[in-house]
Amino acid sequence: MLIIGIAGGTGCGKTTVVKKIIEELPQNEVVVISQDSYYHDLAHLTKEERGKVNFDHPKSIDFELLIKHLSLLREGKTVEIPVYSFVEETRMPETVTTAPKKVIIVEGILVLSNPKLRNLFDIKIYVHADSDERLIRRLQRDIKERGHDFEKVLHRYQTAVKPMHSEFIEPSKEFADIIIPNNHYNTVAIDMVRTIINDKLN
Repeated sequence: MLIIGIAGGTGCGKTTVVKKIIEELPQNEVVVISQDSYYHDLAHLTKEERGKVNFDHPKSIDFELLIKHLSLLREGKTVEIPVYSFVEETRMPETVTTAPKKVIIVEGILVLSNPKLRNLFDIKIYVHADSDERLIRRLQRDIKERGHDFEKVLHRYQTAVKPMHSEFIEPSKEFADIIIPNNHYNTVAIDMVRTIINDKLN
């Protein structure tokens, strides 16, 4: 089993990179786990209170559960991954049954910031994009896909996203084995990652 961690700032294009990496790998051999599934359950808070939570701080993530699940998958056991709603800003009652695969990709802004989680990764990747590019992507995504208004997204970016990026996410780049510049699609870097994965699997 190969466990790959892919980090990078909000809107840097991690999802695109993941899709490009796995599109030439056998589908039945890869599973992608999102850090976002492991936000702490905030069902005990009101919708207004949830809106004030700093979702870009490491404390917002249930790293303990994520580490436990990865350890179980490595042991060949099936796990129940939480389902998180960005619209409701809390976990849903249902879970996703996930079985072990040859390749497990864990992606999220903070996955390289936690030492215990980092130690489970065989390959660590950081996706880099300019801050202006990331802000534009974040605005488009949160307004279009998550139903947040412009003022809320901009306020959250200025008060939480940007400072947390500087404090926790950008510094985690030093732990990466590979840094992929992603202002534009980087074919060479993606091909290199695919080659490394195939070499390790073979």
